Amino acid sequence: MNELLSDIYRRLDGLLAGPAFKLEPGQHRDGLLPLLQAELSYAAQCNAGLRRHFEAWPIDYRKATTIADLPFLPVGVFKATPPLALVDPDKITRTLASSATTGQTPSRVVLDAETSKRMTKGVMTIIRDFIGPMRRPYLVIDTPESLASNAELGARAAAIQGLRSFATEIVCCLQKDATGNLELDATKLVEFAAKWRSAEVLVYGFTYVIWQHLVERLQAKGIRLDMPNVRVLHSGGWKRLQDRAVTPKAFAEGVASVFGCAENRILDFYGMVENIGVIYPDCEHGNKHVPAFADVIVRDPLTLAPVQVGQQGLVQVCSVLPTSFPGFLVLTEDIGEIVHGDGCPCGRRGTAFRFVKRVPKAEIRGCGNVETSRERPAPGLALHV
Repeated sequence: MNELLSDIYRRLDGLLAGPAFKLEPGQHRDGLLPLLQAELSYAAQCNAGLRRHFEAWPIDYRKATTIADLPFLPVGVFKATPPLALVDPDKITRTLASSATTGQTPSRVVLDAETSKRMTKGVMTIIRDFIGPMRRPYLVIDTPESLASNAELGARAAAIQGLRSFATEIVCCLQKDATGNLELDATKLVEFAAKWRSAEVLVYGFTYVIWQHLVERLQAKGIRLDMPNVRVLHSGGWKRLQDRAVTPKAFAEGVASVFGCAENRILDFYGMVENIGVIYPDCEHGNKHVPAFADVIVRDPLTLAPVQVGQQGLVQVCSVLPTSFPGFLVLTEDIGEIVHGDGCPCGRRGTAFRFVKRVPKAEIRGCGNVETSRERPAPGLALHV
């Protein structure tokens, strides 16, 4: 194995073994910056296009003193065909491609075995901090097909399966009708609710799927589940709900009303396929938190300079987890705002931010609702930026 890559693996193991949200800002920067610099050096070794991009950057990344000075990639470069890769084709175990509407090009990232395991561990570390480590009944607002152990797996199914280690039993409450459309299996859902009415229950589904196929159907039937101890996790799909004038507040109220639980038991998290392995759940104060192995920077849309706390701008996500693709520093098409540099009342240390909206007229990527394929990137991939 490449000596630099071996050193990166060693540092990553140490970082993932530590607390996710306990580092003070200085410790966080000191742990992340040198690791990102090492990963950029590794990426430059692997890909001539990336090397040229880094060399043209105004600041030498090897001499940077802040993460904000490191060279980032616009999210659009992940639409390249073949996808950007830092590993040989025979090491790629899966290609994830974000969903895209007709005429749009999906983002694509490649995973090898090491990156896949690291991504899973990252997500589990984050989720555990928010809901605890205990195992509990798991209700999936999706179809049984989402649990199939296929060689090709989408990020939506990966999110569903990634929570299996929390489950004592799993029930899927949606099914497909004769035309392939989703429909609610109300009988199965009501039986599950009756069995686990007062228990701690984990629920996960894609945001718009929960709304359209659970909340609206139950409200129409006048069904209330009376499950006050559920913990509902959801992600992605806000664009479809915004088009239906469903706000985050209205969503939380609707979900709480059909489950019979408090609104603070409904947990929204922000994530994207280009930053897979890192998710940003809301804490009880409505803030999203940055774990020890990631960072978030908000940049002025015109100058791309980092903005001050309380100002809105383009969200840049940073992660040290991938080594199979260059998803270390990615400028998104999302608008966000840094709320705290440190000191959120929830007790989690470090940066806290809030997602605001998509950039006007930005292409909708499809978030975590992804397809997968076994397509292999060709060697000698050049980056065009």
